[in-house]
Amino acid sequence: MSDPLQALTHFDAGGQAHMVDVGNKAETKRVARATGRIVMQAATLALIVAGNHKKGDVLGIARLAAIQGAKRCADLIPLAHPIALTRVAVDFAIDDAGGAVDIDVTAETVGRTGVEMEALTAASVGLLTIYDMCKAVDRGMTITAVRLLEKLGGKSGHWQATGD
Repeated sequence: MSDPLQALTHFDAGGQAHMVDVGNKAETKRVARATGRIVMQAATLALIVAGNHKKGDVLGIARLAAIQGAKRCADLIPLAHPIALTRVAVDFAIDDAGGAVDIDVTAETVGRTGVEMEALTAASVGLLTIYDMCKAVDRGMTITAVRLLEKLGGKSGHWQATGD
């Protein structure tokens, strides 16, 4: 059986963590989409939808937080490269039947490394912001299903999640 550390690019031959060298990689357009969900009580969701939560526009603030999360990814993920984002788009969908808010984030750059971590960080921070703003009325909210949906660009090309 081969050494599993060889497949993990953030470890050197000696098994030590390091930042991957992307200096010789070509600059290409790179796009990543991530998603996640926060499930809550119906009354909490109604406050968000009505826009009359006493802390303000929950989804508007969560959108800004998600964008900020993408911009600060390298400060939070130790081996992530700081990259110049060219676009971060954040969309929310209300699932009344499921008592949930879904987030969809697209992050883009032209560079030598992908934006998967930026998209995933943005989705997580957006959902955490919803939790923070609504925890006074619903501490039992659950953040779930944060995952990469799609990535484009770079040596590995196009990848898309399959199934649910």
